[in-house]
Amino acid sequence: MKLGVMAALFAGMKLDDALVYCAELGLEAIELPVGCYPGQPFFDPRKVLASPKQQEQIKAKLRDHDLALSGLAVHGNPVHPNRAHAKHDHEAFVTAVKLAPKLGTKTVITFSGCPGGCKTDKTPNWVTCAWPPDYPEIVRYQWEDVLVPYWAKQAKLCKMHGVRVAWEAHPGFSVYNPDTLIRLSQRATKAAGIRGKTPLGANLDPSHFFWQGIDPVLAARELGEAGLLYYVHAKDTELDPVQGPINGYLDARDYGDLKHRSWSFRTCGYGHGDEFWKPFVSMLRRYGYDDVLSIEHEDPLMSLEEGLEKAVAYLGAVIIQEQPGKPWWC
Repeated sequence: MKLGVMAALFAGMKLDDALVYCAELGLEAIELPVGCYPGQPFFDPRKVLASPKQQEQIKAKLRDHDLALSGLAVHGNPVHPNRAHAKHDHEAFVTAVKLAPKLGTKTVITFSGCPGGCKTDKTPNWVTCAWPPDYPEIVRYQWEDVLVPYWAKQAKLCKMHGVRVAWEAHPGFSVYNPDTLIRLSQRATKAAGIRGKTPLGANLDPSHFFWQGIDPVLAARELGEAGLLYYVHAKDTELDPVQGPINGYLDARDYGDLKHRSWSFRTCGYGHGDEFWKPFVSMLRRYGYDDVLSIEHEDPLMSLEEGLEKAVAYLGAVIIQEQPGKPWWC
């Protein structure tokens, strides 16, 4: 298993400088942002897509620093009810799908998106309960009229370019847990008429599961059984032992309100320790995932350097301890 980084945290840094830093840390892979929510990319993806010369330059930079390109991140909402927003994010996604194989990766990391509650809505509508009756009707509209048709088309596009989508299950979007991810993958793949391995799978980020009450180890098992473990983000979450039991963990307070939030993102090892990370890595390997753990740093209590370097040191030790080997009797 390799350690990598989700490079959106290097916003404002030049690509060359980011690659030098990653190499100094001993990282083996990098996930490059190419638009939408991850922020400003290192380069204009559309221009690079149109320029074999620029593609070769980027690949050469990665080779020079012994870094593999683990994926392209284009976390957006291509089914947003605002047509301009949806068009922008959809075009960014299509560019990423076409660009990925040209830069040497087959993985595009994104969100499922979340539509409005009906055709005339102007904002996304994330449903979290089955009553009153309005809500099941919203879910029916979102899935039948928007999500399944949209992702069936994108599945065909991905199949054409030899690319796979790794959806990040995230609250606020229609795919937010293993069940919704598996169902959308199965339904969209079937609607696309694709047989065999689906191009629609999972980016398993445990940080978004903790505060939903989901055990990421069991989630890895469920997604592994479905054959959908395509990518993994390494990010931790601290659950506040006072605020959570008082107010629950569905918390819309500002991320900066650390004294009152029920949970906060933390550097790996600072929300959960070996009791989680070792079984998590083991479960990933059990279901055939022996690829990149892409560190995503969003710890509000640590600087970029401190948070990333601590995550690298911590996960590096976990991976070494969890390296598979032959039994003594073999």
